[in-house]
Amino acid sequence: MLAAGVASVSHLAEKLGEYLSPADLKKVKEAYRFSDEMHLGQVRRSGEPYISHPIAVAEICADWKLDAQAIMAALLHDVMEDQDVKKDELIERFGAPVASLVDGLSKLEKIEFQSQIEAQAENFRKMLLAMASDVRVILIKLADRLHNMRTLEVMAPEKKRRIASETMEVYVPIAHRLGLNNIYRELQDLSFCHLYPLRYRTLAKAVKAARGNRREVVKKILESVKNTLAMAEIEAEVYGREKTLYGIYKKMRGKHLSFSQVLDVYGFRVVVDSFPNCYVALGTLHSLYKPMP
Repeated sequence: MLAAGVASVSHLAEKLGEYLSPADLKKVKEAYRFSDEMHLGQVRRSGEPYISHPIAVAEICADWKLDAQAIMAALLHDVMEDQDVKKDELIERFGAPVASLVDGLSKLEKIEFQSQIEAQAENFRKMLLAMASDVRVILIKLADRLHNMRTLEVMAPEKKRRIASETMEVYVPIAHRLGLNNIYRELQDLSFCHLYPLRYRTLAKAVKAARGNRREVVKKILESVKNTLAMAEIEAEVYGREKTLYGIYKKMRGKHLSFSQVLDVYGFRVVVDSFPNCYVALGTLHSLYKPMP
């Protein structure tokens, strides 16, 4: 393996060492060695050894603190599809739970569709069926798609558009429905970037100029909202975020606005414990900021 691959797997082991037991780490290393052997000589379009992809998917899963079986399945997720490894061999080597995860991922990989509408409906059905038996299949699949989207630049233009379109139509809604907001936001903006590169670059430049020191702005508003609610004796959790570029673009398109007319480039969420407190909080915030029609 190339030095980059060694560095990547060392970084993965470091992350996993923060929360997995030594016994589980040993099993993960066995899965890595098998995957490395199966993908030996295989390269990605970027020229990197193919094993760099399973390692990256496993790293994303490690960031989410998925268990050892999920990490093993992430490392092995392409061996059935690409190398014709049989499920029985995976059961013998790594146990039935890991083999079932890899088998579930391989079945999802084989789905083909004639249209975006069909793809969306059928993928949702297949994903939710997989989720009913093990949600980890969906999480690993999302990690797989996320890494592929992060490295999509090396693909031919037509393939980039196809993959980005599928991601926007299928995987973005799934991440949103599961409440995986960070994944949803990143997949959405990556899809936008590859579907409409010129619009993406133009809007990104405008947003960067308009937001300026945006972290300080969000922090200031959060503090103001929290202090105002506390003074009104309303217990609440308050979250602040920047709107995604695609979210801003979608609003501009839907309401026929120029960028200068889009006022809400930040989003804030206030969570309270009851409906009555929700209305009290709303009234309190209206005294702080003028409501927009």
